[in-house]
Amino acid sequence: MKPPSFLNKIVNRNDAAARMAALPRPVVFTNGVFDVLHCGHATYLAQARQLGASLVVALNTDASARRLGKGPDRPLNPQDDRAVLMAALESSSLVTWFDEDTPLELIAELKPDVLVKGGDYDMDTLAETAVVKAYGGRTLAIPFVEGYSTTALVQKIRAGTSAG
Repeated sequence: MKPPSFLNKIVNRNDAAARMAALPRPVVFTNGVFDVLHCGHATYLAQARQLGASLVVALNTDASARRLGKGPDRPLNPQDDRAVLMAALESSSLVTWFDEDTPLELIAELKPDVLVKGGDYDMDTLAETAVVKAYGGRTLAIPFVEGYSTTALVQKIRAGTSAG
């Protein structure tokens, strides 16, 4: 049996710029850990994709995710598994990783047309915003879907309570 075609969306960082160049424009870029996918993630990513013709999702590597301080055992899902799940989503066009604390260097390399972040970010304070605006791109925050959080979900599981 041949591998699923969506695996072709996963690309190492060194090849990301060349692969992105072949995507339909405008290209939207977002990033995150996306440790345990939930309805909020799916909605956010679909909304991000609607802002352009293609969506590039950059995942924090496992090491980068651990530095975010979400807990010593996070991420729960390793980066390769998170990439496969992200690639399987219809909204994603390309999936790659970054190992730094922020995707600033990757954004500067890729130069996406639109940078999108979750609603908890003040776009005006991000260094990424300055980089994107400097080459003529635009940035915006998409409001969160209330009631969805990987951290809250993990806490519910550990407490043995119902998620719904």
